[in-house]
Amino acid sequence: MHARPESLEIREGGDLALGEYASVPIGFEVTHVLDVVDTPGPNGPRLRERKLDAPYWKDYDSLDGASPIHVAAQFDTANWAAISARAHGVRSGGALAAFDTPSVHLLEGRRDLVVLWDLRVAPQHRRRGVGRALFQAVERWAVGKGCTQLKVETQNVNVPACRFYARQGCALGAIDRSAYPQLPGEIQLLWWKDLRAP
Repeated sequence: MHARPESLEIREGGDLALGEYASVPIGFEVTHVLDVVDTPGPNGPRLRERKLDAPYWKDYDSLDGASPIHVAAQFDTANWAAISARAHGVRSGGALAAFDTPSVHLLEGRRDLVVLWDLRVAPQHRRRGVGRALFQAVERWAVGKGCTQLKVETQNVNVPACRFYARQGCALGAIDRSAYPQLPGEIQLLWWKDLRAP
């Protein structure tokens, strides 16, 4: 576990400033994937990590319409939070969270649920506590909105993110093998965390 750097500043922005936000790269090397293993009984499917023979680079921002710069054109972001992280004054990461936005189907029409839409940390700042600080800031913001649950979508090819969300206290709540018809090798994983006001 890494301590939060003393130089790290976490701030909730007034507007989304998506151009600056998207300047933080989200790409990563896929060296392992999580296979879904169907198991009989009440526990249902489980995940098994598998090392790839041929690692590859994954960059969600390169997918058509997936970059955060498109968010404001796709959704009413009036109820969204943009949280930034800066280390020594330089942007080191950020998080976007969606709340009470009817067109975001992951919110299920609920007003007690927040979706962590995006969380990114610049490569040179990863594994230094920046992601954890951003996640905790989203939790505080969500509790301030009266939310009782936080939901995160990721994929089986993003093993570091899955490990990260598990370390933050999230539990795997749903698996959808057919969520990405344009990416048949990827499986949607939905993580949940119950929120309790301090």
